[in-house]
Amino acid sequence: MAIARVLLIEDNAANMDLARYILEAHGFACHEARDGETGVKAARERRPDLVLCDLRLPGIDGFGVLRALRADVAMAGVPIVALTAYAMVGDRDRVLSAGFDGYLAKPLDPQRFAHQVAGFLDVRLPDAGQAPTTPTQS
Repeated sequence: MAIARVLLIEDNAANMDLARYILEAHGFACHEARDGETGVKAARERRPDLVLCDLRLPGIDGFGVLRALRADVAMAGVPIVALTAYAMVGDRDRVLSAGFDGYLAKPLDPQRFAHQVAGFLDVRLPDAGQAPTTPTQS
């Protein structure tokens, strides 16, 4: 059984493949969308536990995805985290001020990425060979 269901909304194939590979290796179930419109539709249909969303997407950008999902009452409580190459001074504050629950900068750090994602879900990833735990299981 998967730790959690994560929707990755990312138009860059290499970034998508890396994120999916890392997350699936740590027990997450991943679903993908390559543009904003498809991402919004996938989130509404699949009801993920977490959405990781690039900001620069074809069609609806990441901020548009955020607005659409925040307006959907069925998505209330689902963390939406920006996954972006925007890493200039002030970008993090701008992203968080827009309403994202978190900000992860690219390039992804393969050693930390799955643990960063788990932190948004209040899940502790196991050391090698152990089962994942949630606060109620600890």
